[in-house]
Amino acid sequence: MVTSRSEYYISPEEYLEGEKVSQIKHEYIDGQVYAMAGASDAHVTISMNLSMLLRNHLRGSGCRVYMAEMKAQIEVINRYYYPDIMVTCDARDREFEYFKCHPKLIVEVLSDSTEAFDRGKKFADYRHLESLQEYVLISQDTMSVECFRRNEKGRWELYPYEKGEEVHLASVDFWCEIEAIYEDVVLVKENAY
Repeated sequence: MVTSRSEYYISPEEYLEGEKVSQIKHEYIDGQVYAMAGASDAHVTISMNLSMLLRNHLRGSGCRVYMAEMKAQIEVINRYYYPDIMVTCDARDREFEYFKCHPKLIVEVLSDSTEAFDRGKKFADYRHLESLQEYVLISQDTMSVECFRRNEKGRWELYPYEKGEEVHLASVDFWCEIEAIYEDVVLVKENAY
């Protein structure tokens, strides 16, 4: 999420070089650099659980799963984001060491400070990626997974999943019980009732 902003233009090349040595991750939007806030225990656990499930599922397929530290480049609109999870199966992405350009699946774990941005502007930006087939939003407060899937007409359709349901990520032919994604997570809002 946005926590600080520089007041002058930074080129994509300067940004990428700076990220190699920075102790703080930054996202890049049109020449401006935004520091990212830290993540909660639930956020990290959900990301790790799903990353491991996807990695095991995709092992040997030629697809790569990245978690939190790999940037997604959206070149046509001059953006770099750090998705919580990203999957690319495109061989062209192997030539880029610090970012990927052709993801087919992007996952963001929602927090109070990032939810509006992840649902709105960031999703609008990600839709510029022609390779992207699914965009997934996962709540860290309640057992809820929202999968936005691009249909054959290029429109985005919502496939929501709740407690007791099996989550399907069609872009990578992946199925799992939603509880596996939330293993070891204390759901604050569900426990508050």
